[in-house]
Amino acid sequence: MLNNKLTRRNVLGTMAVTAAAASLPRFASAFALKPSPIKLGIASYTFREFKEPQQLVDFMKQLNLKYVNLKDFHLPEDPPDQVAAKADFYRKAGLVITGGGTIYFPKDEDADIKAKFDYAKAAGFPLIIGSPSHEALGRVESFVKKYNIKLAIHNHGPEDKDWPSPHDILKLIGKMDPRVGCCVDVGHAMRAGDDIPTTLREVGPRLLDMHMKDLADKTKKESQVAVGEGVMPVRAIFETLVELKYKGYVDLEYEINGKDPMPGVTKSIASMRKTLADMGYAG
Repeated sequence: MLNNKLTRRNVLGTMAVTAAAASLPRFASAFALKPSPIKLGIASYTFREFKEPQQLVDFMKQLNLKYVNLKDFHLPEDPPDQVAAKADFYRKAGLVITGGGTIYFPKDEDADIKAKFDYAKAAGFPLIIGSPSHEALGRVESFVKKYNIKLAIHNHGPEDKDWPSPHDILKLIGKMDPRVGCCVDVGHAMRAGDDIPTTLREVGPRLLDMHMKDLADKTKKESQVAVGEGVMPVRAIFETLVELKYKGYVDLEYEINGKDPMPGVTKSIASMRKTLADMGYAG
């Protein structure tokens, strides 16, 4: 067990990451790439085995990334003043907190929902990546309006009884406030049978956030690999996002190799940056 400490392998991997990340801006400059309309970030669930805030900051800096969607591993649901102080730590370190979650809303009860929106407000989340039960959805929408915090419902694939696919989300939010939308997890959506670029077009203005991953087998959850090593049509996805003028973030959510994630995370970010460079953009 690593006990959240970097091993020699981690250190060597970190050095490689730093070198790779540092080379990317020079590459972009040399070829006069345009600024990317696609903003790459990290879902901090990726680093769930490394719970110290400074560890997350260090990983983000090594990857040359600043956009982060915080899971409660890295920002616990503590009293509001403590939440605010811990969120400020990340911001002072140069990170941009794009949202928090996934946050679950199983109960159709004001007290439970209010506590989670109070947490999001204290953290300064502009967006909650959420998974409300069908029963709680209407009540959660009322809190979206009251707090002016967006809700992006996360699809979790065939195992999810409420939200297997973005299409299942769209069926229930069509007449809701436009601040209620989708966080499309492309891996889980693919396993649910979706053609991802087509689905993104169908979600359209309800696309509030994205979680990126890749699969070696489009039907198997356990087949996740680094982005670029599987069957995910990454370039077609990015081209669709450009076409849609998507303003949100593309957050890598790397769910495998939790105790040693950096090699796969590094490959994933490098692969996405190369795809953007091939499209003429600096990622």
